Amino acid sequence: MTDSVIEILSAEEIRRTITRLASQIIEKAGNLSDVALLGLYTRGVPLAHNLAKQMELLENIQVPVGALDITFYRDDLDKISVRTPSKTDIPFDLNGRHLVLIDDVVFSGRTIRAALNAVNDYGRPELIRLAVLVDRGHRQLPVQPDFTGKKLPTAKDEKVKVYLQDVDGRDAVELIKT
Repeated sequence: MTDSVIEILSAEEIRRTITRLASQIIEKAGNLSDVALLGLYTRGVPLAHNLAKQMELLENIQVPVGALDITFYRDDLDKISVRTPSKTDIPFDLNGRHLVLIDDVVFSGRTIRAALNAVNDYGRPELIRLAVLVDRGHRQLPVQPDFTGKKLPTAKDEKVKVYLQDVDGRDAVELIKT
């Protein structure tokens, strides 16, 4: 039996979604001087950089961007494939910041829980918001994104695959039905 693949967002739709998310973050923040973006590896990092570029185009202000590896904060290391941790890079002080965590897909909420634990080890932001490209539902924890590119109700056995140019050589979001 073969998997069925449905394109949910094209490269152009991802570009428009990033523009909309950047506008929403700007609108909610008001003053961007305290805002910083923190992308979660793997695809949250290039998303954070793309959002920062778009925010700079819209507001002519550079928003700092960092990268967060949550590998050792996960509670499911025994269930996921072996992965080599990436380097956390937070080139700004988290204390007092209005931090926006950036990830590609939110599902159970466990990745975001791990990210919140990791952030606490690096500082204490004034507030933390969450921006995701795709929200596919099925939470196991009370985590809801503040900024969502696309709500995509899925079955638990379906997969959402995000492809980004910087990581995968193309931009697309696909739903994979097994």
